[in-house]
Amino acid sequence: MDDILQSDATEQLSALEAGRVSASELLQAEFDRTDKLNPAINAVIARDAERAISDAAAVDAARARGEALGVLAGLPMTVKDIFDIEGLPASVGMKSLLGRPAKDADAVARVRATGALVWGHTNVPAGSSDFQTYNALYGVTRNPWNLGRTPGGSSGGAAAAVAAGFTALEVGADIGGSLRIPAGFCGIACHRPSWGLISQRGIAAPPGYLSDYDLLVVGPMARSVRDLQLLLTVLADVAVSPTPTLASLRIGLWLDEPTFPIDPEVRTVIEAFAGELQGEGVAVDPVTLPIAAREMLSTYMTLLLAAISGVLGPATRAVFDLFRGPAKLAEVCGAGHLSWAHGVLGYTARHHEWLAASEERARMTARVAQAFALYDAILAPVTPTTAFAHNHAGTQATRWLSMSDGGRIRYLEQVDWIALAILCDLPVTVIPVGLAPEGMPVAVQIIGRPGSDAATLAIASALETVTGGFRPPPTLMKGVRRPLDPLRLDSRRAGHGRPANCEPRRYLATATPLAL
Repeated sequence: MDDILQSDATEQLSALEAGRVSASELLQAEFDRTDKLNPAINAVIARDAERAISDAAAVDAARARGEALGVLAGLPMTVKDIFDIEGLPASVGMKSLLGRPAKDADAVARVRATGALVWGHTNVPAGSSDFQTYNALYGVTRNPWNLGRTPGGSSGGAAAAVAAGFTALEVGADIGGSLRIPAGFCGIACHRPSWGLISQRGIAAPPGYLSDYDLLVVGPMARSVRDLQLLLTVLADVAVSPTPTLASLRIGLWLDEPTFPIDPEVRTVIEAFAGELQGEGVAVDPVTLPIAAREMLSTYMTLLLAAISGVLGPATRAVFDLFRGPAKLAEVCGAGHLSWAHGVLGYTARHHEWLAASEERARMTARVAQAFALYDAILAPVTPTTAFAHNHAGTQATRWLSMSDGGRIRYLEQVDWIALAILCDLPVTVIPVGLAPEGMPVAVQIIGRPGSDAATLAIASALETVTGGFRPPPTLMKGVRRPLDPLRLDSRRAGHGRPANCEPRRYLATATPLAL
């Protein structure tokens, strides 16, 4: 069954329809694989096995009777631990959000309505607010390509689970690269859709929140672009566009941005991919950003912090308000978009300040759309580096990352290449395009025109034919050993690796959700 677990969802569904495997068998195979590999990877952190087993039996019985079934009928899958599942509330990595009644988030309800077997949650950083995935409840999630590296965040558990063959499909979310960074680090595909295309209802940060977060989107993760297209038809009723020929495409290559870091090894892989595209007849032209990069990042950070400020408690907000004066003075003196001052002013943004930032967003979006109109899509890096070693020291503001040439970059510079699509609401698909010399995946963003989700995915489908698509992490072929994890709790207390429905859990810590 290992072969089918590394195939994509489309192939698994074909096997189900042809009777080569039953829903119950496929579900059990995923359980068995998760039991074997998850203790080391730690991607799946909670299960609702009892309901999934019951639903699988019902699908098998309905298929035996010849009944019409939904497009995902019998396909097991997990979802990111920010989406509530009926009877299995999302934790977002925090004690305070568990032990409450929960119903299916809209995204969960949609996949269930087409017959999917939603059987578990995948890990996230505390508050879903980091480029790594770890928290005090469930410990550290590790990259299946290298257990010493992060799978990214905040959809790190989701990306690791897809790469490891625990699930063929996942549903994540992205407000700060949370779909694209983990997908790139784990060598899988994802799509950040246009804002508002997929319902956010049922995201548990905070529970019961009815308004849609600005900048935030819900999106699919998978091992192939065709699976992204499939899941998007379920989540948003988006029709699949025909795959264009490679020779018909004109792609802009955005690889040079003076203030954005990029590791030479990452750059080399992307340049090689661009060369392969040219060899297949794709027109590839270097492009530059038609707006000032630092102003773009500053506007993005203002809107991002304002969007997530609603989760701050009154006491925290009051403290930030006290520092507005010094923060304004610091910005006059040159404090940048990653400074404490910009953070304070973003979290405490007044309505007129938000309106000014939103107007700047609209102006930038118009300039970007005009400048990129000549191209079918823009090709760009996802992150400056490949997946980096676990680094939990200090805060995100004080961490540094090393590059292959000996240089160092600030931890928060991971947002540089992903911010444009968020700010300007551009659909973007991520696909793996090769490996760095160290053996870690390198991915690209395929950034589409505003509102062109179906077309962007179709272009990604064409480009995927050049890369050969998903390749399983070699670690999985060699077997894995569980490394020492200082954040890992005793399995009897945290529900780690349980093969059945999770029992009531005890928790250690709470955190404030800062991003999704």
